[in-house]
Amino acid sequence: MSNNEEIKPFRIEIPQADLDDLNDRLARTRWANELPQSEVTDGVQKGPAAPGWEYGVPLSYIENLMEHWREKYDWRDWEAKMNAFPQFTTEIDGQNIHFFHVRSPEPDATPLILTHGWPNSSFEYLGLIGQLSNPRAHGGDPADAFHLVIPTIPGFGFSGPTKEKGWNEYRVARAWAELMKRLGYDRYAVHGNDGGAIISPVLGRLAPEHVIGVHVNQIFSFPSGDPAEFEGLAPAEMEYLQFLGSFVEHSVHDKLQQAQPQTIAHALADSPAGQLAWSGQLLGDALSPDEVLTSVSIYWFTNTAASAARFYYECKRTEQPTDPTTFPIGLASFAYDFRPLRRFAERDHKNIVHWSEFDRGGHWSAHDAPDLLIEDIREFFRKLGS
Repeated sequence: MSNNEEIKPFRIEIPQADLDDLNDRLARTRWANELPQSEVTDGVQKGPAAPGWEYGVPLSYIENLMEHWREKYDWRDWEAKMNAFPQFTTEIDGQNIHFFHVRSPEPDATPLILTHGWPNSSFEYLGLIGQLSNPRAHGGDPADAFHLVIPTIPGFGFSGPTKEKGWNEYRVARAWAELMKRLGYDRYAVHGNDGGAIISPVLGRLAPEHVIGVHVNQIFSFPSGDPAEFEGLAPAEMEYLQFLGSFVEHSVHDKLQQAQPQTIAHALADSPAGQLAWSGQLLGDALSPDEVLTSVSIYWFTNTAASAARFYYECKRTEQPTDPTTFPIGLASFAYDFRPLRRFAERDHKNIVHWSEFDRGGHWSAHDAPDLLIEDIREFFRKLGS
């Protein structure tokens, strides 16, 4: 770890020149071609239908959001919303770390570190801050209050690009343990989504004496290939396994960033339309247009498309432990998201003490089902006596 443990206040202040450059690029977008729209005469379609999403992100989707970006979106407004919360930076293991740190007005609140996913950033959790840190002000129980630490993964957003190889989930988790130590938190709760659901259990492995429990939105447990693991599975479970296989097969973002993160990065660093198509469309079902554009703008202004993609490359090459975890872990599984089968999750995690399945919400539940996520986090840590 670096000897420089100073924690510095931080404010987001994007130079006007960077906004002017973005607006200029938006105005000069060269659109990709796609198969033509078929002609419709007197309500009758002539020729094949225009492609939807089967070829990838349609031109119409990008055109609509790009027009909103150029004509209606106000970065300064969203910059001010983010700056309304206390932010800081510190150097850990040679890397700048950006984080929000919101202490609860309740003195006995439980420290909670929340880790975002890709292509989101610490922006993912801003909508949860009020209720998680100050439930009393929202009609809740003050015993449910948390002191919140919301870091930005190294290589993402305002943490800035990584400068060395090796920033995988283990190196990030070690940095999180050091961050919580610097903030004076000896025992703390942990939550993660997407990439954060990979990092958070590792933090539980590395710092079991400090971690109260780990709450995640996904448990990434798959069949090992042993035929015995399939014995007794119901037909619906087998069907769902086939769906999961298809889900993984079509995760083109994962595969490309695991294989050649630098290749796609050249396009994303030079084209706002490319950055929007690559990452923004993965957020669109859960986030408003302004929220999508805020997330995309964060990557654009910080030029972290390459380093965020490298996280996938590094994690793919991490040697994984074969022994199961033993710390308390809880799952909040949302309807339109990756949902593991419990028998495989219990193979990898021996102390699952909480398992919730919801009939709404998706991969970005902090945005499209915040009420369910907040209550599930509270319920899990109540069980652990935090």
